Amino acid sequence: RRRGASPCSAPISVPASPPARATGGGGEVAGGRKAEGKGCVFCRIIRGEAPAFKVYEDDVCLCILDSHPLAPGHSLIIPKCHFPSLEATPPPVVAAMCSKVPFLSNAIMKATQCDSFNMVVNNGAAAGQVIFHTHFHIIPRRSGDKLWPTESLRRRSIEPNETSGLVTCIKEQLYPSPEGCNDEPPYSLPKER
Repeated sequence: RRRGASPCSAPISVPASPPARATGGGGEVAGGRKAEGKGCVFCRIIRGEAPAFKVYEDDVCLCILDSHPLAPGHSLIIPKCHFPSLEATPPPVVAAMCSKVPFLSNAIMKATQCDSFNMVVNNGAAAGQVIFHTHFHIIPRRSGDKLWPTESLRRRSIEPNETSGLVTCIKEQLYPSPEGCNDEPPYSLPKER
């Protein structure tokens, strides 16, 4: 495979067309996992079957404006191959997507006259993912935009005794050993305030 080629089994051809109306183009839709092909809105955009405002495109990924933005310039970086979650996405594809973040976010911030941005991945239903095709959100921010409350209201200091068991189990998942973790977690999750 040539350098930068799509990781899909069959190459995907994306017509280089001017931006179309963004109805249904990049905003997230309700529902469960969609099958690759007809049901996945991002696959339809990639194939040129659904409208979107394309900002950037290469062999591996596409960047479009979200059709239901949290802020002007809210963009999505989408791999051209269908992967339902971040953990299902091959590391080289994730690396290619991440490598575009500085380039794209700089252009988005300049265009929107913002000096900050959030990069968000909603991975899994509990995290708010509703289009089950991996994608990164780049959300331009400015001071006082009140997009969401500060995290400092919900954060608390880490307690070493509460988290040492969790650290052990995470390391066990990274570097499995014969003893492994018990089914019962040896830690207690922080209580909601």
